[in-house]
Amino acid sequence: MTLPASLRTRRRLSLTWRVIALSSLLLVGLVTLFTWLGHDNLTRQFQESRNQHHERQQREIRLALLRSAENLRQLAGLAAASPRLGPPLEAGNAEEVEEALASQWPTLQLEAGIDEIRVVDTQGRPMGRWGSGQSEGRLPIQAWVQQIMDTEIPITALRCATDCQQYAAVPVLVNGESVGLVVLSRSLADVTRQAREVSNAEVALLVAGSLDSRDLPEERHLAPWNGYLLALTRQEESLPVLQRAAGLGPVSALLQAPLQLQYQGQYLELSAVRMDEDADRRSTGYFLLISDISAQIQAINEDTRTLLGVGLAGWIAAELLLLMILLRPMARLRRIAGLLPTLASGGFDDVRAAIPSVRHRLPDEIDVLEGTTLELSQQLEMLELEVQERGDQLAERVEELAQERDFVNSLLDTARVFIIAQDSRGRISLINDYTRAMLDLDEPSLLGRHFVDVFEAGSPSLVGTFDTPQQEERTLQTPDQHIHTIAWYHAPLPSGTDGSMSRISVGLDITERKAAEARLTWLAERDPLTELYNRRYFQDALQKALWHESRGAVLLLDLDQFKDVNELSGHHVGDRLLREVTETLLLNLGHRGVIARLGGDEFSLLLEHADEDQAVQVAQYIDQLLDSLGFRAAGRRHRVTASIGIALFPIHGATPADLMASADVAMYKAKENGIQHWHLLSRTENAKDELQERVYWVERVRSALAEDSFELMVQPIMRLEDRDVKHYEVLLRMRDADGSLVSPSCFIPIAERSGQIVQVDRWVLRHSLRLLSQLQERGISLAVNLSGPSLHDEGLKQYLADELAASGADPHHLILEVTETAAVTDFSTARGVLQAVRDLGCRTALDDFGVGFSSFHYLGQLPVDYIKIDGSFIRSLPISPESRVIVQAIADIAAGFGKQAIAEFVDQEALLPMLKSYGIAFGQGFHLGKPAPIHQAFGFPLFSTLDSQEPPYPSSSRKRE
Repeated sequence: MTLPASLRTRRRLSLTWRVIALSSLLLVGLVTLFTWLGHDNLTRQFQESRNQHHERQQREIRLALLRSAENLRQLAGLAAASPRLGPPLEAGNAEEVEEALASQWPTLQLEAGIDEIRVVDTQGRPMGRWGSGQSEGRLPIQAWVQQIMDTEIPITALRCATDCQQYAAVPVLVNGESVGLVVLSRSLADVTRQAREVSNAEVALLVAGSLDSRDLPEERHLAPWNGYLLALTRQEESLPVLQRAAGLGPVSALLQAPLQLQYQGQYLELSAVRMDEDADRRSTGYFLLISDISAQIQAINEDTRTLLGVGLAGWIAAELLLLMILLRPMARLRRIAGLLPTLASGGFDDVRAAIPSVRHRLPDEIDVLEGTTLELSQQLEMLELEVQERGDQLAERVEELAQERDFVNSLLDTARVFIIAQDSRGRISLINDYTRAMLDLDEPSLLGRHFVDVFEAGSPSLVGTFDTPQQEERTLQTPDQHIHTIAWYHAPLPSGTDGSMSRISVGLDITERKAAEARLTWLAERDPLTELYNRRYFQDALQKALWHESRGAVLLLDLDQFKDVNELSGHHVGDRLLREVTETLLLNLGHRGVIARLGGDEFSLLLEHADEDQAVQVAQYIDQLLDSLGFRAAGRRHRVTASIGIALFPIHGATPADLMASADVAMYKAKENGIQHWHLLSRTENAKDELQERVYWVERVRSALAEDSFELMVQPIMRLEDRDVKHYEVLLRMRDADGSLVSPSCFIPIAERSGQIVQVDRWVLRHSLRLLSQLQERGISLAVNLSGPSLHDEGLKQYLADELAASGADPHHLILEVTETAAVTDFSTARGVLQAVRDLGCRTALDDFGVGFSSFHYLGQLPVDYIKIDGSFIRSLPISPESRVIVQAIADIAAGFGKQAIAEFVDQEALLPMLKSYGIAFGQGFHLGKPAPIHQAFGFPLFSTLDSQEPPYPSSSRKRE
């Protein structure tokens, strides 16, 4: 580990100085902010005080003007009240008028500052005048006379021309009547003097507007304000200030707020007070006040400098204190920083030697950092050792991966499957030897081609559409012109660094399996001998016709004396007869409906949309066809006839089972009729016969369950290798009133239809377990059949567990059989029941296997231990190559799934060597052992300890041998 060159050569700025710089920047900013705030606060307070001072000045000056005007009015009133003035004024005697006021004029002029006295009559004609003032043409004498004559109220006015004069006009009364006016005028000198005293400032009197300025000096003309300065204190100092202020803004702005300006090193403040305008608004007068505020401004600046100085001193003191606090910790940090390059270069011992191991009582962050650095040095040292060790292991792993790569390459080239890798565009990037051999092409001619171009015609598609594992089937034509079906499995490969997708495809040649599946599918619906549809397909077709609510007929054919043909000429001749009958029916009636072989010599024909007459015509036609067949074998001619039963739907049944039962009854009626070979079952006949038979046998079954009048028999199942018998199948019989035994074919179908079969199954299970508890010590196992309805018995598992516990029987010696048809019809239920039984410890068997070839597909998924091959295949083994192939296939499949096979209906010694050669372990049939009562088979009566008064329990179905 070494320190990067960029870190070794870079000049560093100490953390201490970074802290000092940043804190200084912060503190300087704060000092500046506080100084500015202090200065702004002082300035704002000063400005507010000046605004208040300005308002006070305005009030004082206006009050002075008001007092001067009121005083002038009082003086005018005194003059008008002179007793010597009224009569001559009324008489219009000007000389007496002048004499009346001549004595008052000196006093008014000297003591009151009156500039002019005018006396006018009611017409506005001058009657006397003392002093000088504004010209008569500039005064609205006539307007004043008219106003006073109308209101008899004195008036005051302010008129500005070459100067500003205050006027007071008072009426002269004689006997309560106005006979003229006395008008006094006075300049604003006293008001100006009061304004200067109040404001302690220089005062100027400005007149703005229209006036005669011929007698005024030009330097007092302020053009921006359109006015003249009529009066001005300290003109040499004040006039330049006013001239400069006139250029800064209108005079009206000074009425709102004072104007501050700097002139010749002084801070000055200029404010204005407006006087009342002339009545005719020709001019406006203003008092201008010039105040020196330099002292206040300097005080504010001095305070600001003091704040700034105190702030800077505080900043310097804070930085010095911070430097003293950080000096030692920063030295420790610099030491650690200087050790980090050593730590990076692997100098772990040097780092540990340079950092003291002394622990402080109150550790701080640097203590933690030093401790962490010491711990990090130890961990890095351990990590370096571990990395070195892992490097050695990685080298070994790389060598192993190389060996695995060679093994995978060898596996790809030797595997008998298609293995292809594709890139993101679906082009082939890798191919194994088997694929090249099957295509008879070399690798360069395949690499880069699209996958679909090689294995199926069509346009290429991006692999991006296969971003999840998928399966598909494609066809492939090899150079030998054979068409192969390939099952492909596509799986996405990890994306490359560029984010592109790819996939690997593995293909398996399933051509032979597809052919076998097609054959098995065909066998599931067909009779292997005649290639007609079988019973299962026929019942499905009949069910569909009933679902569509269509009308039609079912014809059931049973060949007469067919057993004689088998016995006289052999089974192979009987098979040939069946095939010829099939050909005849298909050739002539194949277009009319579904033709099926139900088993043995029974055929059936489904005619949809056929009425009663059409069904009878078809039956007669079949009779004619069979009669003209003329079958010959071994020099013998056999006449072929058949008994035909006709049932109409939905008249004679709403379910396939009811219709087939009705057709079966009709067929037997036809057999009983010696003249006509067909019989159409009438509605009344069908209902009566079926009801009577069903009621009778339902009652018989109920009575047998209540009175325990059933009886068990057993048939041995022999191990073919040494002909040892340790395995028996339990068979059920009914004891008749006369003591004879009734075959299960008489009552089992009725029990199944009436729902009693579950109770029958439980009866058989209960008594079989009692028997098994007495036989299991001999190593004997019993096989008990379960009917289809018992597969739906939810209480079966609990019932079986309770009976096993009550009887003490070993569940391993109990084998429960279900028929292939019941298992395949409701596969999921059958699998669940069989697994539940196996969970209890019992074994299971699949009975009558091979009747429906579709069960091959489910065999591997059914939890059974034995497979009992249907007897129809076993009996025909010596004469039927097809049966031998089927039995061999069933035996191989059973062995492949780890199940043992049992051959049923072994009725001759010649079958045993064949069965052994097929690997079939067990056999059952009349040749090996016929059904026998319990006491005869085992030497003791059944249920010596069983209480016959206990109520019966429901369970499953029984065989009918």
